[in-house]
Amino acid sequence: MSRLRSLLFTPANHARRVEKALTLPADAVILDLEDAVANAEKPAARQVVAATLALPRRNALYVRVNALSTGWSYADLVAVVQPGLDGIVLPKVEDADQLRTADWLIGALEAERELTPGRIDLVPIIETATGISALERIVRAGTRTRRLAFGAGDFTLDCGMTWSRDELELLPARAACVTASRAAGLEPPLDTVWADLRDPDGFVASAARAAGLGFQGKMCIHPDQIAPANAAFTPSDAALAQARRIVAAFEAAEAQGSASIQLDGQFIDYPIVARARRVIALGEA
Repeated sequence: MSRLRSLLFTPANHARRVEKALTLPADAVILDLEDAVANAEKPAARQVVAATLALPRRNALYVRVNALSTGWSYADLVAVVQPGLDGIVLPKVEDADQLRTADWLIGALEAERELTPGRIDLVPIIETATGISALERIVRAGTRTRRLAFGAGDFTLDCGMTWSRDELELLPARAACVTASRAAGLEPPLDTVWADLRDPDGFVASAARAAGLGFQGKMCIHPDQIAPANAAFTPSDAALAQARRIVAAFEAAEAQGSASIQLDGQFIDYPIVARARRVIALGEA
C-alpha cells in the first residue's frame, strides 16, 4: 500500500529551492510548472525539471504541468516525461477525456523513450464545480490514475465561496472526492494546500479534518508544513497500541465463539476490528 502523507510544492524555476526540497522529509516533492511560474519563465523551468530528475533525493518526484486547456501542457509533458519521474500532477481536470488524453500522451512518451509502461503516476486535481460534478466519470476513466487530489483555492474561486478557517464550505466537495475514489477502487485522495502561512495551527486543524474524512495526505506549500502533515496522516503510538489491543482481544473472543465483546467499555464487533486492522496496516505502511 503506497502512502503519500505530505507533498511539497516548489517552483520549478528556482533550482536552489528545488535541490533543497529534495533533501526534506516530504513523502513527495511536486515541481510546479503551473501557478508558481510566470509564462515567460516556463521554458527555462522545464529545463530545471529535466536536470532535477537525475539528482539524488529522499522522496518521490512529481511535476505539476499546466492544464490541458492551456498552450503549455503539451511542451511540459514532452520535456518532463523522462527517467526518474514518478508522476504528473494535472490541474483543473473537468472531464474523463482530459485524463485519458494526458494518459495517452504519457504512454506514447514512455514507449518512445523506452520507459517502463504505466509506471508514471497521473494525479488529477479536482478544483472546479465542473470537475466535482464529473467525479464519477473521472475516477472511472480507466487510466493510470491511482489517486486524485482536491484543490480548494481554485474551487472556492470558481464557486464564489469564501475559503474560511474552519473550511465548512469544503465539506461536500471533500466528501465527494473520498466517496468517489473509494467507489472506483482508487486510493484515498490528496487534500488541498493550506494557504495562510501565518496560521500554522490552521494547517494542523485542516490536516486533521482531511485525515478524519479519509484523505491519505495533504499538499504543502512550505517546508514547515511537512512534519504536521506527516503526523496527521500517521497513526500515533497510542492509536496503534489500542488497535492492536482490539484485534488481540477480539481474536481471543472469536476463538471461543464470540463475535462481539466489550473492551474498556467500548463495544467491539467485526467493523470495529476491521477499522483497527486498517490502522495497523497504515502504521506499518
